[in-house]
Amino acid sequence: MDLQRFKNLSQQRGNDNKKFLQGMKKKDPRKVDDAFHETHEEVFEEIDCLTCANCCKTTSPIFYQNDIERVAKSLRMKPGDFIEKYLRIDEDRDYVLKSSPCPFLDSENYCMVYEDRPKACREYPHTDRKKMVQIMELTYKNTQVCPAVLEIVERLKKVF
Repeated sequence: MDLQRFKNLSQQRGNDNKKFLQGMKKKDPRKVDDAFHETHEEVFEEIDCLTCANCCKTTSPIFYQNDIERVAKSLRMKPGDFIEKYLRIDEDRDYVLKSSPCPFLDSENYCMVYEDRPKACREYPHTDRKKMVQIMELTYKNTQVCPAVLEIVERLKKVF
């Protein structure tokens, strides 16, 4: 995965994608969900996240209390020690990682806590969830992080 090429492309198409996704809010939510879900399946048959892992390299998931407890347990740590070592509170008052890339990402882009990873990581990039029209801002942000999301949006622009 050529991340520099992706970054350039996502920036070039940024304004167009932002307008497109804002316009999706006015469409039939069921049709939007169906189109996103179908395109999500197609794109993820072609793209292997392990060749990229840009999400893990550049952003942090939100860690909810049950995520903290689950990951801490898998690392044989107390939740308080896990928080102290790995997390900080961001401007939205959420727990996020202190640093990027994610400290649990190994050299081959595998997650060392994969089975116990946070809910936000499990659901990323959120292009297969219900009520997609409610998360168009997040989807736009994810076109700047995830090559698969950019590809999904580019394909949907041809459909709508």
